[in-house]
Amino acid sequence: MKFSERIGLREVKDTFQLESMDDELRSGLWNVFLIFYGNKMDQESRSVGGSKYKNFIETLWFSYFKSPMDTIPYSTIDTVIWLRKQFFSWEWFYVYDFIEFIVKNPDPANSNEMTEAFNFILKRELSGYRFIGLELTPISDENQIAEIQKALDSSNVNGLKGVYIHLHSSLEKLSDKKTPDYRNSIKESISAIESLVQIISGDKKAELGKALKLIKDKLGLHGALEQGFIKIYGYTSDGDGIRHALMEEPNLDLEDATYMLTSCSAFINYLVIKANKTGIELV
Repeated sequence: MKFSERIGLREVKDTFQLESMDDELRSGLWNVFLIFYGNKMDQESRSVGGSKYKNFIETLWFSYFKSPMDTIPYSTIDTVIWLRKQFFSWEWFYVYDFIEFIVKNPDPANSNEMTEAFNFILKRELSGYRFIGLELTPISDENQIAEIQKALDSSNVNGLKGVYIHLHSSLEKLSDKKTPDYRNSIKESISAIESLVQIISGDKKAELGKALKLIKDKLGLHGALEQGFIKIYGYTSDGDGIRHALMEEPNLDLEDATYMLTSCSAFINYLVIKANKTGIELV
């Protein structure tokens, strides 16, 4: 991870790529295009008119670029060179427009295989989008990102060092592109809540379930909300949960870790507001 990521100077919205596209993500998406089209077009080394990619290329010019057909480069190799220049100069959203269009107009490639390949890159590089069917769909929105950022900022401002460290560690483990650790990311998210409720309850050794019961009356915590997080805590204690003995490989994914980090961040924000309103010192 970059230095700025490790020490928390990069904002969460820079970790999940929602309104941006770094070089690794852009290059990965281009490589998928090369696998399904570009490399094979290069190997043909013939005129577009005599290529099996003729329909694909003409569809791009006619329906996507909406450009004169007589501006199509003469050879398939020149076409790939031209497309590459455009691809690496486009703003991030034009790249997504392009890959969504070719998935919907794949001839002669296979749409299902292509979406799987694109989704592999989108997940690996922490893009905020995935193909669901043939549509690119957000998997993280600005509201989710805002909750995580607010929890990090709030814990830092209020001197909640333990909460901040756990949240930051959760984000770090989730966003490690080479070796993401979803299992321990979930552990850190839950530990962030546990750290906060221990402070509010005054019992720094209480586990989450006990501490929630202790703060219920202090904060006027709704019983259903209390039980909801006790059940989530229970989820992390069974099966693939993080407290289960490491006897089997976990079956956790990016979506699980992102959901837990977002949910725990939102709950932390809620508890901090409730504690401030009731005059509880968060130290």
